[in-house]
Amino acid sequence: MLDPAQTLARIRARRPAYSLDRDLYCDPGVFQTDLDQIWYKEWLFAIPSAEIPRTGNYATLQVGAYPVIIVRGADKEIRAFHNVCRHRGQRLSAKPCGSAAKLVCPYHQWTYDLDGRLLFARDMGPDFDAGQFGLKPVACRNAGGMVWICLADAPPEFDRLHGILNDYLAPSGLLDDAKVAHSSTIVEKGNWKLVIENNRECYHCSGSHPELCRTYSDDPLMTVMEGPQAASPEILSHWDRCDAAGIPSRFVNDAHMQWRLARVPLMNNAESFTMSTRAAVSKRMGTIPWNDAGSLMFYHFPSSWHHFLPDHAILFRLLPISATETEVTSKWLVRKDAVEGQDYDLKALTEVWTATNDEDRRVVEENQAGILSPAYQPGPYSPRQEEGVIHFVDWYCRRMTERLGGDAAQALAAE
Repeated sequence: MLDPAQTLARIRARRPAYSLDRDLYCDPGVFQTDLDQIWYKEWLFAIPSAEIPRTGNYATLQVGAYPVIIVRGADKEIRAFHNVCRHRGQRLSAKPCGSAAKLVCPYHQWTYDLDGRLLFARDMGPDFDAGQFGLKPVACRNAGGMVWICLADAPPEFDRLHGILNDYLAPSGLLDDAKVAHSSTIVEKGNWKLVIENNRECYHCSGSHPELCRTYSDDPLMTVMEGPQAASPEILSHWDRCDAAGIPSRFVNDAHMQWRLARVPLMNNAESFTMSTRAAVSKRMGTIPWNDAGSLMFYHFPSSWHHFLPDHAILFRLLPISATETEVTSKWLVRKDAVEGQDYDLKALTEVWTATNDEDRRVVEENQAGILSPAYQPGPYSPRQEEGVIHFVDWYCRRMTERLGGDAAQALAAE
């Protein structure tokens, strides 16, 4: 197992625009360092707010060693807490989702209000101060109907992205006014970085994704953009059309490409990710005036990528399980008043990305199997086809170097 200093040495020794060293994709020590320096310190997409629309609705997730519960309070605010009772540490809920008037520990029935305050703890004696034993909070923000959490005591800045998400998702009605039509969770036997790398390029699409390629172009010019005025003529024309309709669509990003948004057209005026290429839902989300407005694509490292279309949205979240296992959850959202069987057919809505997810799973697992071989050595990325992968790997290495380098400097100073 590599320790943090050894991990940093491997990252510093990497060759730019090449894939990473073998151990960075499979070593348990590196995986733990990834958790400590990335997953426990960055903002992570957790759930759509529409998943918990009513008071007492909650959802849980596991981020590395940390179980988290997200709940909507009586004041309609969404809060996140460590899913750990303050008595003896029992998880408050082992279910992925549910609803409760209060959060009650199943072990000894310590009872918490939805805002985290301890309300009841039986037979704890006259000197017991319940005010000292509320649930431990987790930083939580609701941006455009997307709930984000951060496990760090001092989370990174989030206000700029918060405002941009509110603006860009407004034409889709924000996700607060949607509902989850379908949810799917699969486990890919591959490192979380391989899952993201595979997502950040379409070099593999024509050979792996026949369903997706009915509507989504594998031409890199359709996803490579340098700024709000720097893209292919087709994309610039699409942005002009969106501008005229008041739909925010132009490329916007974080300085280090941790996140970006841009709306891109689908092929041949396709309306949605469906086998027919037509809209999957007859009731549009929000105020977008045409079905062929394309997909607002949004990614955010390390945890998610998303598509927002005129008729529905698809949210993808990944969570690391081990050095060679990653959980991938997909959620399809439609208008709150859309009726299955009347306004949409669930199979038509989900079949393209259900197939694509399984195809990606097989690609990632075979990628991981090859990297586990002692014969593996890093290979070059295509500057034309894999620019998005280079962005991700550069972001990962920069972030790890900043944090591990800072830790090393502090350790030397202490000595």
